[in-house]
Amino acid sequence: MMFLQFFIWGSWYVTAPNYLGTIGFNATDFGWTYSVGPIAGMLSPILVGVLADRFFSAQKVLAILHLLGGGIMLAAAEGMEAGFKPSSINSLFFAYMLAYYPSLALANTIAMRNMPNPERQFPGVRALGGIGWIIAGVGLSAFGWGTKIEMFRLAACASFVLGGFAFFLPDTPPSGSRSGSLREMFSLDALVLLKNRSYQVFIICSTLICIPLAFYYQITSRLVEMVDFGGSGILQSLKSLLQMGDVIGATMSLGQVSEIIFMLVMPFFFARLGVKWMLAVGMLAWIARYTLFALGAPDQIRWMILIGILLHGVCYDFFFVTGQIFTDRIAPKELRGQAQGMLVFFTLGVGMFVGAQVAGRVESFCTTAESRAFASEITLLQLEAQTLEQGAGEKDSHSATGQRISEIRNKEIPALRKSELEAIDWKPLWGIPAAFAGIVLLAFLMLFKSPQPLTKHA
Repeated sequence: MMFLQFFIWGSWYVTAPNYLGTIGFNATDFGWTYSVGPIAGMLSPILVGVLADRFFSAQKVLAILHLLGGGIMLAAAEGMEAGFKPSSINSLFFAYMLAYYPSLALANTIAMRNMPNPERQFPGVRALGGIGWIIAGVGLSAFGWGTKIEMFRLAACASFVLGGFAFFLPDTPPSGSRSGSLREMFSLDALVLLKNRSYQVFIICSTLICIPLAFYYQITSRLVEMVDFGGSGILQSLKSLLQMGDVIGATMSLGQVSEIIFMLVMPFFFARLGVKWMLAVGMLAWIARYTLFALGAPDQIRWMILIGILLHGVCYDFFFVTGQIFTDRIAPKELRGQAQGMLVFFTLGVGMFVGAQVAGRVESFCTTAESRAFASEITLLQLEAQTLEQGAGEKDSHSATGQRISEIRNKEIPALRKSELEAIDWKPLWGIPAAFAGIVLLAFLMLFKSPQPLTKHA
C-alpha cells in the first residue's frame, strides 16, 4: 500500500512541467498546477473527518478515492492530447488532488491502526513509500517518459492498481472518536499552542520556509532536463545499464534516496543538536541548495546541481520531520492529532500554496522573451505532429509523414526545448528563494527558544 501510494505521486509530480511546458503551459500555469494540491490539502480534513472517521471503513474510502483519481488523471491526459487549455487541465488536476490528498492521511491511518507497535514498525513501512517514489522516477527514465504524456497514464494505472488492492487491506472501521465538528476537522483546538511564543515562531517560520520549498518541486526537473545528467558519471552508467530514454526521473529520485539515508541517521544528530539546531540546519540546507542551483545553472555545472538535489534529505528530514517531533512533544496528549493536522495545514497547505504562486511569478519574471519564443515554436511543432498523426491513419515510420513526425518529436522539439531552458535567467530564479530562506533562518535564530511542553503528558 505505502509503496504504491508514493509511486503514484512520484510518477508525475516533479516531472510534470517537463511535458506540460511543451504543450503551452507557462510560468503562471505552473503556479496553478502546483497550487491545486495545497488547496486540496486544506480541504481534505473534511473528507477524512466525515467519511473515514465516522461512517465508512478507511480501506474502502482509500480504494474509492484511488479509483476515482485514476479516472480523473486519465481524463487529464486525454485533455492534454485533445489540446485543452492549461486552465482546463489544471482544473482536472485539482479534482485529482481532491481525491489524492485525503488518501495520504488514510494510508497512515490504515497502517498504524493495524500495527501492534506503530512507533517501531511504521518507519520501516513508511520508508517503502520513499522507495516507491524512487522506483517511479527510475521507471520514467527507463522508458524515456520523463518528458512525455505517458507519465500521467502511469500515475493513473498505478492508482487503479492501488484502488483495487485497497479493498483487500485489513478492515479499518471508523473509530467514531471524532465529533465531526468543523472545529475539530480543521484542528482549531490546537491553536492554543500558539500562545507559546516559541511554537508561534516555529509555525510562522515553517509556513514561510515552504515558499522556497515550492520552487524545488515546481522547477528543478526542468533544470535537470537542461543540464542532461545522462552524459557523464554514474548516471551515464545507469542510463546505459537500464537503456534509459532520459535520466530526469532517476536524477530527481536521488532526493528521495537522500531522504531515506538521512532519516536513518536523524536520531544521531537529534541527540546532539536538539530541536533548535536541527531546524536551523534544515533551513541552512535550503539556502545552500538554492545557492548551488543559482551558481551552477547558468553554466550547467553538474556537480553543483547534483549536490543541491542530494541535499533534499537534510532539507526535508532535519526541518519537517524534526518539526513533527517537536509538535508531538509540545502538545498535550489530547491535542497531538489536531496539532499535527494544524502543522500540515500551515505548511503543506498555506505555505505551499503561497510558494507555488510566488514561484510562478518569479519564474515568469525570469523567463526571457527569447525563451518564450522558443516555447511558442515548440507548441506549433506539437500541433503539427498531432495533425500529422491524426491524418496518417496507419502509422508507418518509413513513410514521408512518419519520418516527419519522428524528426519533429526526436530532433526539432528536443533541440528547441534545450534552447528554451538555456534562455531562462537562472541566477535570480534560484537566488530569490535562497535569499528568502536566509531571512527566515535569521529570524528563526533570533526569536526561537526551545520551550517546555505546555502540560505534562505521557
